[in-house]
Amino acid sequence: MALDGFTVEVDTGVTGLLGPNGAGKTTLLTLVLGLARPEAGQLEVLGHDPASAGPTVRARLGYSPERDVLPPHVSAADFVVHMARIHGLPVTAARTRAADTLRWVGLGENARRPLGTLSTGQRQRTLLAQALVHDPDLVLLDEPTAGLDPLERDEVLALIRRVGTELARDVLVSSHLLPEIERVADAVVVLRAGRVAAHHLLGSDQATGEVRIEVDGDAGGLAAACTARGLTVHDQHAGRLRVHAPDDRALDTLRDAAVATGASLRRVQREAPALADLYHAATLGGP
Repeated sequence: MALDGFTVEVDTGVTGLLGPNGAGKTTLLTLVLGLARPEAGQLEVLGHDPASAGPTVRARLGYSPERDVLPPHVSAADFVVHMARIHGLPVTAARTRAADTLRWVGLGENARRPLGTLSTGQRQRTLLAQALVHDPDLVLLDEPTAGLDPLERDEVLALIRRVGTELARDVLVSSHLLPEIERVADAVVVLRAGRVAAHHLLGSDQATGEVRIEVDGDAGGLAAACTARGLTVHDQHAGRLRVHAPDDRALDTLRDAAVATGASLRRVQREAPALADLYHAATLGGP
């Protein structure tokens, strides 16, 4: 898939990279890692062109591939030490960092076991550890929960979230599983046919325009007052209703309606868009 000139900004925290098959996710990761050159145009990652300054860029990147390529007869500790050495850490520092990182991902007690004897979830933790061992600026994770059972998936997702919050690292997670991205990501980038179709902050004020309201008593009077003032009311029942108020003017109208009816508001909350809605709008939209 050809990528058509765009910029992806990955801020501190977790950014999900989404898109249908063939959208360009794998191509993007390959280019970022310097494993391929763009056929036209320029690519800049962390201030450098990875095609011409690959070692410089990769020294600041951590990468966990989708495919499990771990050597079965090597211990988790030896493998992570080896990866730390590849990234330029001296022997003593590599051993210390590997031990610390394996403990951080929850493999301290199993670090000396051969990788072939570990569970799929433990092997995924090893891949995450080797991506973090050299203290990178940007961490790339390609389908990090592939093949995991529900418990292992929850544990790995919690670790990914901690990389963004506790370690304050920039993390780019490529995945096709929207519910998982919604659990861990601060932002999402959606690719479609080689272009950025959407870039959204999750849980932000990039909202649907819908406002959920809870009142003391019956909501019928407030619903009627909102409708009379030109607002669209949805899902009215008992002490709850949902009103379409996409801007400040509509919110002012909503407040006026509440004052006019003497409604006692218990809760007023903007409704954030569901990731599935954002994704489908981005990938099924026009060219």
